Amino acid sequence: MTGQPWGRDVPAVAGGEKIRAFVPNPLPPTIEFDARLVSLVDRASRGLGELAGTGRRLANPALLIRPFIRREAVNSSRIEGTQAEAADLYAWEAGQLELPGLTSAATPDDVQEVLNYERALAHGLRRLDTLPLGLRFLRELHERLLHGVRGGQAAPGRFRTTQNWIGGEGHDISRARYVPPPVPEMRVCLDALEKYIHAESNLPPLVRLALIHYQFEAIHPFADGNGRIGRLMIALLLVDWGLLPHPLLYLSAWFEAHRAEYYDHLLAVSRRGAWEAWVGYFLEGVIAQSADATARVVRIESLEADWRERLARSDVSGTTFRLMDLMFETPAINIPGAADRLGVTYRSAQRAVQALLRHRMIQPADRAARYGKVYVATRVLEAASGE
Repeated sequence: MTGQPWGRDVPAVAGGEKIRAFVPNPLPPTIEFDARLVSLVDRASRGLGELAGTGRRLANPALLIRPFIRREAVNSSRIEGTQAEAADLYAWEAGQLELPGLTSAATPDDVQEVLNYERALAHGLRRLDTLPLGLRFLRELHERLLHGVRGGQAAPGRFRTTQNWIGGEGHDISRARYVPPPVPEMRVCLDALEKYIHAESNLPPLVRLALIHYQFEAIHPFADGNGRIGRLMIALLLVDWGLLPHPLLYLSAWFEAHRAEYYDHLLAVSRRGAWEAWVGYFLEGVIAQSADATARVVRIESLEADWRERLARSDVSGTTFRLMDLMFETPAINIPGAADRLGVTYRSAQRAVQALLRHRMIQPADRAARYGKVYVATRVLEAASGE
């Protein structure tokens, strides 16, 4: 019930200092569905259903999904302080981090963090067929997320063995905004969360997702990377529960745009049991991001169909069509990279690049460059980003 903490304070020790840590109650709470919350559940479910229908109509989902995964990797990592944009990742893969007119203030470390997030999500999607989304699954995601990047010293793939906390200046736990459960209680909470994820429930699935996300963040089981793992869980559970055919909905952009509200709502659940406000905020994010993702899919699909029709009216090779498809997956590429990805000769890739240049589907990133030119499909980037 709102007004009562969702859990209990327990004594803990960190850095030799005695503190109070918070242990959340097991899920589920009692949710009071007033008219507003019922309306939000209905609108969020309809928005998600429309997005799912759009996703099922995709003629080539593998081709068009990557821009969504990449955008989520950028947005989720940005919450943790990285500066990389999607263009930086494509440029990095093309062997040229700095693409004139496209890049931000990204560093190679920023790019690697975002790529790790993308690889962790791709790994999770593959593993859904062979491993239940539970504690082992989360450790696998975490191992890939923190491999070789900042936080990599924080035991990738393993739950924490010491007390951690959120907020506070430097290492001053006395000023912490929130202190998660001590390790013994953390393990009990994790076991209960895993059981809840796989339990039967009469609650709407999107409401359950909101509960699970709060609970994971409240437990905070890793030394680093908890926010990103928690956001990965949302995308993966939507697919695992059959709510979406492909990973098309991500809430990181919503959390980033309303970051203060996000943290305030999570803390309010712990302190006052404000579940209805948190669930409402979460559902508002689903509504907004479902509409955004549906429009984004339509833009990308329309652009792909337009380009395919234009090429069909021209005398171009099959390699040119394949390169066009590749540009939706990788909107920045050089000729050697295209030849490698398409399995053709350099000359064949060069002719395909020239064909797309004639149709103004791609542009050289740096027109002054004489060698090693990178070619960019800016309209693909624009369709994926909505900018």
